[in-house]
Amino acid sequence: QQGYWASQRIEPDLISRIKEAQKEDSKIWTIVKNLDKQVEFRIDDDNVLWQDTRLVVPNDVSLREALLTEAHSSPFSVHPGLLPTQRRHDAIWVVVDRLTKSVHFLPIPKDYSVSRLAEIFQQEMVRLHGTPSAIVSDRDPRFASRFW
Repeated sequence: QQGYWASQRIEPDLISRIKEAQKEDSKIWTIVKNLDKQVEFRIDDDNVLWQDTRLVVPNDVSLREALLTEAHSSPFSVHPGLLPTQRRHDAIWVVVDRLTKSVHFLPIPKDYSVSRLAEIFQQEMVRLHGTPSAIVSDRDPRFASRFW
């Protein structure tokens, strides 16, 4: 009887896209050309460039968005986010007093409205520190304008 050995390798679409984008990125090619002088960079067996243990992702907005979506939304997620608590808290609102450098971590549901966040801010922050003279936010600009 005759037998044969077969092997199949499945490569995720995202890895294929990263490999192709790495080939087209001039900055990455500069690194690849000088690999013998680079200590922290390496090419793996699949010809993908890594910096130590981190995958080198080209500066391509759609590719980076796809990678973040895959990392956070996939059933095999790298970083699935917080698990909801009994009170439906699935996010942490971080409030920093820039003067005193004090930090407050407030558990909240992601879907809280701006008005609900304002209520919590009044209950938790104004009670402790008084009304702030200014608010700096990394959220939508409407956050601070609707806050007051």
